Amino acid sequence: MPNNNLKMDRPRCSWVNLQNPLYVKYHDREWGRPVHDDHKLFEMLLLESFQAGLSWETVLNKREAFKQAFAEFDVAKVANFNDEDCQRLQQNPGIIRHRLKIRAAVSNAQVFMAIQQEWGTFSKYLWHWTDGKTIQEIGATKSKLSDDIAKDLKKRGMKFVGTTTIYAYLQAVGVINSHEDSCWLG
Repeated sequence: MPNNNLKMDRPRCSWVNLQNPLYVKYHDREWGRPVHDDHKLFEMLLLESFQAGLSWETVLNKREAFKQAFAEFDVAKVANFNDEDCQRLQQNPGIIRHRLKIRAAVSNAQVFMAIQQEWGTFSKYLWHWTDGKTIQEIGATKSKLSDDIAKDLKKRGMKFVGTTTIYAYLQAVGVINSHEDSCWLG
């Protein structure tokens, strides 16, 4: 993993906003790296579901506010949020205040926990789709894999998990590595 000092002279994927240190740090230290920790997998699923229809940079810039608003991304706590909690979140200017996405975060947490019960961990569920292997793929926004996972998650009751959102999620958590060939991580 790169040291704390970001080397700005490294070639990066073309989509990285080099003017935003948060974005550069995210690209260099997180995006495309395989994640097997359920806490991190839930965090990224929640954030990606809020990204639907928006830019990832918008969500990334609000990540700390999301962390505070959603109980440090504690899946069990989020799964127990009630109407009062959802209304409180709708008033929080630090996050994306989309009522349906907020409600979906709660129900998605419940489904996430049901998958954990069934599979032992969400990581086992997620990584079984590729037999634990990372797929190298550049330039796509969806695939048969993201279609299949999105379909299964929707069947289980998750919302805001369409194939494009799931593809971005798979890239974020390293199931799919999409670093461009010209990128120092490619």
